[in-house]
Amino acid sequence: MEPRRFDKRSDRPELGESGGVARAIVVEPFRRLRTQAGNALPAHSALPAHNVARSPEAKLDEAIGLARAIDLAVVSAGIVPISDIRPATYVGKGKVEELAGLIKSDEIGIVVMDCALSPVQQRNLEKAWGAKVVDRTGLILEIFGRRAQTREGSLQVELAHLTYQKSRLVRSWTHLERQRGGFGFLGGPGESQLETDRRLIEERIARIEVDLEKVKRTRQLHRDSRKRVPYPIVALVGYTNAGKSTLFNRLTRARVLSADMLFATLDPTMRALDLPHGAKIILSDTVGFISDLPTTLVAAFRATLEEVVAADVILHVRDVSHEDSDAQSQDVETVMRQLGIEPGEQVIEVWNKIDRLDAETRERLGHLADRAGRRTVAVSALTGEGIERLLSEIEGRIASTRIVLDLVLDGADGAGISWLHRNTEVLAKAVRDDGSVAMTVRADKTKAATVRARFVA
Repeated sequence: MEPRRFDKRSDRPELGESGGVARAIVVEPFRRLRTQAGNALPAHSALPAHNVARSPEAKLDEAIGLARAIDLAVVSAGIVPISDIRPATYVGKGKVEELAGLIKSDEIGIVVMDCALSPVQQRNLEKAWGAKVVDRTGLILEIFGRRAQTREGSLQVELAHLTYQKSRLVRSWTHLERQRGGFGFLGGPGESQLETDRRLIEERIARIEVDLEKVKRTRQLHRDSRKRVPYPIVALVGYTNAGKSTLFNRLTRARVLSADMLFATLDPTMRALDLPHGAKIILSDTVGFISDLPTTLVAAFRATLEEVVAADVILHVRDVSHEDSDAQSQDVETVMRQLGIEPGEQVIEVWNKIDRLDAETRERLGHLADRAGRRTVAVSALTGEGIERLLSEIEGRIASTRIVLDLVLDGADGAGISWLHRNTEVLAKAVRDDGSVAMTVRADKTKAATVRARFVA
């Protein structure tokens, strides 16, 4: 394994072993690219086969961040180049033996494999290393389980965890092979403990899906009620730790948890926000995305992510100071497509954390933004730089999708004037000499049709 050097002050938590922190090692397997002749390229030229845009060093850094997010003491980490995936252990026999010695000498309790392991591979590695083995999916599920605060979030995490655990019911323990007595007069061979555990998991999954369907209906009712009020929805999406919550707090003056860690916040938050020219929007902060996001999590959080689907404007927040910013952007767009959202006119790219860049890099990014075919705004959510331009861009994007109507109402039509205030954005209002009321309103296409039918002769 190619080792990773550590700064003891930054890579080891202050809490020692006596405080109960588990000692962990992070392993980053990556497949060597092969030439047409079938020869493997040099190790320094190898990239993960599933994502050639992301370096193994960057993926290792991310895996270490995920391990720290659940308070593991990462005492060692490294990259393991492999030519092929072994069905039994994922990595080759020699690497398994090499890591076994390292795990024993460093008294490692948890091994984090930054890949998707099959149940058999996970069981075989645990036997060979004498330590608990956690793959990428299990690690992300553990983080989500700790971060979920609301009942909805807990249900979504539990559903994803049970779906994942259902495939892990291999016969690793002898009690799973024992059989229970049958029912009825004849008895029969009965039901094995393995079958019982699987049945109980399936029953619990069915109950959670019913509860989440109720959550989905409740969210739809909330969306329908918001549609009756002329407040557009602006949703924040982006890679985890891109600065969405910090930007959310900067725009709304809220106190949502924001920290330099992966998945610092999980449950969605919504706040009202007044734009510079008086328009009001509802800003929604959503869960962050990550590369190789487990499909079970995408499915479980679909009820929450539907807020993004229904949004009028989507702010795609990117950490432009990160070396893999482009690859992270591709990962976010992949998840958005899974939700049925094609990045287009409704998306504004927010290039965040420009405060971490030098003057030359900032100037270069400015030229790139000018040449970009879609609207892009460079900001620093931490210092507030570029926030005014971002708000102006949001206001312009919303205005471009809405219709402005000039109306003249009878001054005695108080009910009609009140309805316009509740259902449209009133831009101007004046009382004429003859007692009539001239109003300029702005509404989306659906509301505009209703306004025309009701107030335009």
